[in-house]
Amino acid sequence: MSPHPTPVILCSHGSTMMLGEDSSVGRFWQAVGEQALKRGVEGVVFMGAHWEVGGSGVEIASNPGKDHVKKQPVAWVEPSKYVDYEINSSPELADRVHAALISHGVESKLNPNVEWIHDVFLVLSWMFPKSSIPVTLISTNAYYDPFLHVSIGAALRGLRYENILLVGTGGTVHNLYRNKWSNVVLHRDNFAQTSPPEDWALQFRNEARDALTMNTGPALRRAALRLMRHPLYRDAHATDDHYAPVLFCAGAAGAVEDEGTVNVAPAEVWELEQMCNTQFQFGEWEPLE
Repeated sequence: MSPHPTPVILCSHGSTMMLGEDSSVGRFWQAVGEQALKRGVEGVVFMGAHWEVGGSGVEIASNPGKDHVKKQPVAWVEPSKYVDYEINSSPELADRVHAALISHGVESKLNPNVEWIHDVFLVLSWMFPKSSIPVTLISTNAYYDPFLHVSIGAALRGLRYENILLVGTGGTVHNLYRNKWSNVVLHRDNFAQTSPPEDWALQFRNEARDALTMNTGPALRRAALRLMRHPLYRDAHATDDHYAPVLFCAGAAGAVEDEGTVNVAPAEVWELEQMCNTQFQFGEWEPLE
């Protein structure tokens, strides 16, 4: 048991082209992996945005190793960039997550047949090139009860003291209906900004950045929940799937013990004119001797 918790990382993963295109965001993900390896982090627990389940709980990926992981094809990215990437799915880590959730009253079950999607493996491939460290994935719940997703993060906070990295992968401003898709469909340029982002996107990005970096402890959880009541929330998130990982991270990094931690937004890119991919780190890495 470490006296210093690992930080919690919130990735705005953006479009599939983030897998293959160089950016400050990709380099931040790379730096997270490097910091994790320097400290001997033993595993990564993700909550993504592209796997949701019905019922009243969540599921946990327990695929028994890299040879039992199927990856969905990725649009606009050369298959050579991802088809041979090894996702070292860990049923042992999944069991630990399952036990923690059950002990905190969160309904969950293991799923050994999960098909992994780009929201997770594009981040993993930047963090740990060629092959991941042991990893598992938690689904969202399709009813998107915000308090449930905060409670999932809160239930797993203890893993941060066991050398496990908790990562949410969703979006800061992620409304697919309002993106300018011609940039990528016709020109394969996800970063082209032929006109500035509209005010609704800029304003919600600013509100989210302030809320998630200027609050700590339980105030961070309240701030993440409060953003869902912001007048521009539905402009920024036409659906709740990419916001659920934000709530997960706030739960994992928003205990009383987290009051006064340093929460930062160290990297950001805009894609498709209206999609903002802000990255957040809640807490700091333990100093190296």
